[in-house]
Amino acid sequence: MFFPAHNTDSSMDETAQRILDYLTEVEVAAEDILSDKQQIVDLDLRRNRNREALSALRNHSPNDNVKVCFGNMFIKFPQESTRSMILKDQEQLDKEITDLRKRLKAKINRLNDLQGKPELTGYSLSPLSSDEINALNSLLKK
Repeated sequence: MFFPAHNTDSSMDETAQRILDYLTEVEVAAEDILSDKQQIVDLDLRRNRNREALSALRNHSPNDNVKVCFGNMFIKFPQESTRSMILKDQEQLDKEITDLRKRLKAKINRLNDLQGKPELTGYSLSPLSSDEINALNSLLKK
């Protein structure tokens, strides 16, 4: 069977454009996921450095001044103020990492949907809260 060239070309152009749009959408979704994963790794490294700093602060008495690095300079701060700043930073880092992980789950499900893969089962589980654990323990003791 013979088809006129102009019909085939426009049909092929539309198909090629749809394929290109689909591949672009998948690529953008995958890049977004990789970016979030890298951000989680970076925040986790910062969190680990904070843990090391808190551990080092345990060797000082609460009344000591300690040197803290801000950018490219060291400043003497009271040990307790430094500890407080690091703990606040840890809380913020934990919150950011938790938020990124929650968003990452949705982004991975969207990518799987785009690729025609089934949604991951068991991936959306979250740990029990301390109240839920206490309630379970009280039920199991009976």
